Amino acid sequence: MKKIMMIFTVICISLLMFSSVYGKVGIGADVYSRYVWRGTDFGNSASVQPSMSFSAGGLEVGAWASYPITSDATSLGANENDLYVSYAIGDLGITLTDYYFPEGGEVFNYSSDDGFHFLEGSVSYGIGSVSLLAGYFFSGDSDNSTYFELGYGVYEDDDKGVSLTVGAGDGMYVIEEDFNIVNVGLTVSAGSMSASYIINPDSETNFLFVGYSF
Repeated sequence: MKKIMMIFTVICISLLMFSSVYGKVGIGADVYSRYVWRGTDFGNSASVQPSMSFSAGGLEVGAWASYPITSDATSLGANENDLYVSYAIGDLGITLTDYYFPEGGEVFNYSSDDGFHFLEGSVSYGIGSVSLLAGYFFSGDSDNSTYFELGYGVYEDDDKGVSLTVGAGDGMYVIEEDFNIVNVGLTVSAGSMSASYIINPDSETNFLFVGYSF
């Protein structure tokens, strides 16, 4: 896994240097009342989520993080600092993501058994108002969890929109490790504000949270 880490680091640095000269630079931050990802609440706290990216053509490399706002959010996963590399060919997107949880340090520990890094390969595709996503964890997750998501844009007008999402997974996404629906969501957006209502049928929980993008 050290070899994978070295290759991933070299690719990121090379792309950063290339994109900073020939591409576009993006920077942003979101604030959410809850950090809910694929039907799971990470951290039981409001969070701030900064991001930065560099892109050139269909290639993009970036970093994204989430940090709790309240001081009593001590759940593992509340702090997250990810790197990703993606390439788009028309409506088809291919992404490699390094999900890193820095609570225990060991930023260079890519061990499959006791590290804090989880590597996922994902493919996405858009067809009009319909979006498809498939993700597979090939390192850091002993279950090699898979996740599939279907999205549909119900309404879009100027800066307002309504969308539906249905996601299913196995392994770390579910209680019994059998493939099941874990994410049924409705999202409404207006300008920089958004609100989402999420139901997780597998864990029998639901969430309502709002967010603001800068």
